[in-house]
Order: sequence, then structure tokens, then C-alpha cells
Amino acid sequence: MRNKLLTTSLFAAAALFTVAGCSSNQAVKTTDGKTIVTDGKPQVDDDTGMVSMKNAETGKTEQINRDQLKSMGELDN
Repeated sequence: MRNKLLTTSLFAAAALFTVAGCSSNQAVKTTDGKTIVTDGKPQVDDDTGMVSMKNAETGKTEQINRDQLKSMGELDN
């Protein structure tokens, strides 16, 4: 019984850390000087070269060409 509780607790903690790690905001800087704060990590489509992200300010999903990105970095939340 005690071993089962320990195993369940470890799985729950691992799941919590996984979810918490995915929810960090990112700052995306474009070549024209604009900075977009995203809600979560942007998704890159290697076939089309487009980057999809959810804008943290507006809540809308946006796409931008990878060539128009200067940098992407995780923000301290």
C-alpha cells in the first residue's frame, strides 16, 4: 500500500513539472523591431517555415515566417 502511494505521488509530481515547464511565456523579436509575448512555446512548422504562437496580450493565434524572426527566448515568470 505504501509503495503504491509513493509511486502514484511520483507520477503526479512528474506530470505537474511537465505541465509547468510547457506553460512558460516566450518573447519573440522580429526583424522589424517588434516584440511579441507568447502564451506558451511557439510551434515551428518545418515544411512551411511558419511559426505559430498564441499572443499573450490579445489571446489570438498568430503566424509569422521564420525569416522574419530575429530571436526567441523564454521569459522569467
